[in-house]
Amino acid sequence: MSSRHAEPVGVYRAPQVSNVYTSRPDWDQAVKVWEGRAVVQPDRTFESFSPARDTSQERFSVFLPLSADVRSSDRISIRGQMYEIDGEPKQFAQTRLRHIQLTVWRAIR
Repeated sequence: MSSRHAEPVGVYRAPQVSNVYTSRPDWDQAVKVWEGRAVVQPDRTFESFSPARDTSQERFSVFLPLSADVRSSDRISIRGQMYEIDGEPKQFAQTRLRHIQLTVWRAIR
């Protein structure tokens, strides 16, 4: 991973809150578990138009150092915006450029 093209990112983790019916992350209580630099590249963009609302989805491929503490249930802060992680983080430890690859997304209205 080239640090020349890397930008600051943060990984946030939320505690689970439970009630009788369900368990969910409490993002109001999230804490930063990792901070560093990552390579962020554009991914696909999806748009959905309907009379009720116009939405699109902003997606990035993110390449973190192998030492980053990140899980599929975390959120990533990039350029002041929070993104959901889509799928499991992929570790590439056997290549020359050891890294973790993520796909992240957020809805835009």
